[in-house]
Amino acid sequence: MNVEVILSPAELPALTRRDLRATACVVFDVLRATSTFVTALQNGAKEIIPAGEISEALEIKKCRPDVLLGGERHGVRISAGGINFDLGNSPREYPPEVVRGKTIVSTTTNGTRALRAVASAPTVLAASFLNLAVTVEFLRGGNFPEIVLVCAGTGENPADEDIIAAGALVDALLPGKETHSRRTDSAVAARAAYFEAVRMGLERKISLSENAQRLLAIPELRDDVAFCLQRDIFPLVAKMENGAIQKV
Repeated sequence: MNVEVILSPAELPALTRRDLRATACVVFDVLRATSTFVTALQNGAKEIIPAGEISEALEIKKCRPDVLLGGERHGVRISAGGINFDLGNSPREYPPEVVRGKTIVSTTTNGTRALRAVASAPTVLAASFLNLAVTVEFLRGGNFPEIVLVCAGTGENPADEDIIAAGALVDALLPGKETHSRRTDSAVAARAAYFEAVRMGLERKISLSENAQRLLAIPELRDDVAFCLQRDIFPLVAKMENGAIQKV
């Protein structure tokens, strides 16, 4: 098993050109897209279709009027083309009474872009702190020769919270010196970032990140930070199949 971490969204264009046919990819957008997707699936959503652009989401809505539109630009719910999106990108907006049985088309600044970048891989997972343990168990059971953890980032910058979450997965997946496993330098760096965050206090460290600071400054979104940092509260794997993320 070879484990690599894509630390920055600047690496995504090169990733789209790679041969990922033997690779399992795990996308982290802790604050907040992948946390929101996992929450929606836990609360009964049928699937989430990640759209790269607002225009693409609107086109899907034209063809499938029953879908819910979700997502954000600059952290807030989208209003575009004369249409107000049904949902933003806060996991707290996706309770069972809203999403149960629904298909959600979502477009976000970074998370959906990262998912689309690795769509050619046979296994693509959406992961967060909320479902980290079951994601690790899925990867352990899959005997994947190559695992790439993708940190979606904030804008064009690396995001501490995504790197720390990826490091937590590296540590859980490869805790010792496995004879048949290899961590790349990027995986070692992510694991070190996780250890440093644990030493400092995970919530305190992540609350200092660019994305967390932006959310904490918005009264209606500040509680998203604490929500997304809960560990292993949802026992589900979120896997992309035929362009849609579904509960495994």
